[in-house]
Amino acid sequence: MEIKAVKGDITKLEVEAIVNATDEKMSGGGGVDLAIHRAAGPELLEECKKFGGCKTGEAKITKGYNLPAKYVIHTAGPVYGKEEDDKAFKLLANCYKNCLGLAQDNNIRTIAFPAISTGAYGYPKNEAAKIALAAVKEFCAVNSDSFDQIIFVCFDNENYEIYKKLC
Repeated sequence: MEIKAVKGDITKLEVEAIVNATDEKMSGGGGVDLAIHRAAGPELLEECKKFGGCKTGEAKITKGYNLPAKYVIHTAGPVYGKEEDDKAFKLLANCYKNCLGLAQDNNIRTIAFPAISTGAYGYPKNEAAKIALAAVKEFCAVNSDSFDQIIFVCFDNENYEIYKKLC
């Protein structure tokens, strides 16, 4: 299994599933969420509406529609400063673990993550990256044969440099 960081646009990646950092309403509102919804087409929002939302730390799966990825796994990350640090840490880690669990349940072997909660939700990038890598490595230690490739897709140079050092 390979864990790596790449700089680029998650909507262009040819993997089985990409992860969407969404809000609890799964509304396609901004940042990576908006980019994924625009690239996937209006059918994605229609399917998201059927869930009635996604609680922070949980994950839901939809089709990829017009994306190269067959699936989109949606997760709502924590807003930095809204929760106590320990609770925010656990919620962010749960985003990654629950996405991987859902991918595993759907026999998805290649998955790409954005830097969840580091945009509008204000989570410090370095801290969020450490949480992300620890959660992924912890999950994979127990489920070592579940994935061929896990990619952290970084839109900006700062996140890319952080993930490149940690991977």
